[in-house]
Parts: sequence; C-alpha cells; structure tokens
Amino acid sequence: MYQSSMMELSEDRKGLFDELVKFCMASGEIDQNLYMEYDVKRGLRDSNGKGVLTGLTEISDVNGTKIVGGVKEPAPGQLYYHGYNVRDLVKGDASRRFAFEEITYLLLFGELPNAKQFESFCAVLGDLQELSNEFVRDVIQYHPSVNIMNSLQKAVLNLYSFDENPEDTSVPNVLRQCLQMIGKMPLISVYAYHCYRHYALNENLVLRTPVKEYSTAENILNILRPDGKFTPLEAYVLDTALVVHAEHGGGNNSTFTTHVVTSSGTDSYSAMAAAVASLKGPKHGGANLKVQMMFHDMEEKISDWTDEGAVREYLTKVLSGDMFDHSGLIYGMGHAVYTLSDPRKEILKECTRTLAEEKGRMEEFALYDMVERVAAELITKGRRVFKPVCANVDFYSGFLYSMLGIPEELFTPMFAIARISGWSAHRLEELVNKGKIIRPAYKYVGQHKDYVPMEERA
Repeated sequence: MYQSSMMELSEDRKGLFDELVKFCMASGEIDQNLYMEYDVKRGLRDSNGKGVLTGLTEISDVNGTKIVGGVKEPAPGQLYYHGYNVRDLVKGDASRRFAFEEITYLLLFGELPNAKQFESFCAVLGDLQELSNEFVRDVIQYHPSVNIMNSLQKAVLNLYSFDENPEDTSVPNVLRQCLQMIGKMPLISVYAYHCYRHYALNENLVLRTPVKEYSTAENILNILRPDGKFTPLEAYVLDTALVVHAEHGGGNNSTFTTHVVTSSGTDSYSAMAAAVASLKGPKHGGANLKVQMMFHDMEEKISDWTDEGAVREYLTKVLSGDMFDHSGLIYGMGHAVYTLSDPRKEILKECTRTLAEEKGRMEEFALYDMVERVAAELITKGRRVFKPVCANVDFYSGFLYSMLGIPEELFTPMFAIARISGWSAHRLEELVNKGKIIRPAYKYVGQHKDYVPMEERA
C-alpha cells in the first residue's frame, strides 16, 4: 500500500510546535505601511501593477496596450514569438499538421526552419525523448508523488546523475541538455502519472512506448491512453495548446526564475527544476486546475447552468470570499499585462468550442462563456481596478484538457511540457549575453539588538 514515511509529532510535542508557529508568524510580520513609505515594488511591480523592467529579450513580446496621442490605452492582447504573431504561427499553412516542434525551433534559434532543418530537428528530438529502463525504474517509479509536478521536478534533477557532463554551462552543452529535457518531459510527466495511479490507487501499470514519427501532441495522447488511440482533432487542439503555452516573455514567474537561477552559474537541471517549482504554484501554472475545481463546485451548486442569475449570485459570493475556496478570487480572470483580451485564451476558446461540439459538451461550454462575461463585469464593478479585466489562458485550458481525457493531475505538467521550450530559450539567452547575477534589493526594517546570554533572557 502507498503510504507516507513521514513521522507525526507526538501529542506532547504538538503544543510545543504550536508555540513555534506563533513565534514564526509574529517574527515574520512586517508593517504594511512601510512598503508604501519606501516605495517598494512588491512583486516587482509598480503601483499600477506594471512590471519593473529588469531585463531585455528578443524571444517574445507580450502587449496589452497601445499608445494613442501619447497616452497608453487598453488594447486587444498581442503575443509574438521572435516577431511572429502567435495567431499566424498557430494557423500555419495548409501542408502542416502540427506546430509545436516548429515553434520550439523558432524559440531556440530565432527563425522558422526550412523543410530540411525541421526534419533534422524532429529527428534529434525523437532520439532524445527516450528514457532508459534504469531511469524509469529507479527515478520515476521510486516514491511517486500525489502531485505530478513534484515527480517532474525530482526527475529533472535526477537527469543530472545520468549526464556525463552535467556542470558544463557552455552554450553547446546547455543546448544539448535543453533538447534532452524538451524531448523527455512528456514521457516523464505521463509515466509519473501512471506510476502514481499504480502505487497510490492499485491500478494496473502500463507504460506505452512513444512513436518516433509522432508529434509531441500525438505521443502524449498515445502514451496516456491504454489503447493509444486518438482523433486528428484531439491531436490538433492539444498541439495548439502546447504552442500557446510554450512562451510568454521573460517576466512571468517561472521564466524569470529561469533567468535568476541561470545567472548564478548553476547547471541546467537545477535551473529547470526551479522553473518547474515556480510553475506548480496556483498563482501561476497551477491556476488551470483551480479554474476546473471552481467550475466543478459551481456545477454542483447550480442545477440550471443556463440561469444567469444563479451564476451571477455564485460568482458574487466567490468574490466576497463566501463561496468555493474563500480566497475571493475568480480563477482564470485577469492578467498582469493583457487588458481587453488574452490572445492565448482567444485561440484556446476557439479550439474548446470545436472540441465541445465533437464531444457533445456545448452546454458546459456555454456555461464557461457566460462565466467569462459575467465575471469580468463583476470584478470591474466591485473592485478598484486600474485596467479592464479579461479571461486569461488558464480559463479554458482545463476544460479543453478534460475533454481530451487528460486527468487533472496532468493539467499543470502539460503547461510544463510546453513551457520548457521557452525556459530553454531564455536560459540560453541569459548565457549568451553573459549577464550579472540577478540580485534585487531588500531593505532591512527591523531593529538592531544587543546580544543577551541565555541565562539572562526572560
């Protein structure tokens, strides 16, 4: 049986631990007025929520405003990968079936590949995706985690031990390591999920072998499903989801983490494991799961999904902290940069609508559409906001994954499978430009004290 090996505190120690918790809370609390007094850019943002400029990049451009008469105004969101509009990259041309590998090439090398370059690149990724039996047995199957992101982080760190030259941070070696992680990430994630289901829930363990001729999206569905079967539409929409999640500028939390950790000179596996840890958080990559959980709660409490009044009442209670997880947040709504729209959400919404039609889930899609509209209105009216509020990429992605039969445990790992292409590009950009170690300042606001021997302390 799958059990934790962590020892619980004995009863006589729990009271002592509670005291330690009180001390921790008291010592860590800072007067909130000091943040304004010293003009602290909390979250590396100014008072209007705009990110503080900390670096330069050529990899992607994220824009949610426009300049009109010298004044910045909200505008439909635009996302560019190396100067190419992501909408055009998703659309591609009539001869192309899948885009993720092509976009990965673009992110890493700055230009779209020609046919020969693309064929060679896919061949390299196909070879590098393989995992040894030793790695699967000793790393992935060993102590699987309930949260697959932790298994993913552990596996990425363990790749270090299987690398003959892990500490070399030269660009050629880092490129090799990044390509390996890009290729292996789908297998690690899905295999970790299967192992968790086997050891935690006593299900049969079947690990399917990837097909080298398949795209990343096709192989994910192939190794996830017991029969390995999928429809062309399913593979297409998953490929599209991977493309829109692949990159989003240098300022998002996990990519900035990649820059920060890379700037210290550490190895590739440590840098990528740190990015995975960042992405796991519910304020970042884990938000898609929170959206899905919120909708599950809503669907249980509202009998008629077409009743806008009931939906409006539910969302109002969510904002007041009286419903769902009491956080006061409607997950999937709002973005640090985008104002009128998130282009990634727009693309995924189109895919979600198409897949919902095929799967017979248009009633549920209509609920998502209604919540998107009503939530934006309620947040704008009920809270002091500096810009329009739109749904973000997380709003529809969980619903899309659920229609593909992707379990909730893999929602955030799917994000990681895509985003490691962007992380790799940013790690290489940091190394090529030989930047200084990233070290923002924190101001000390405590008091200096004289040391008192233990026997004289109260």
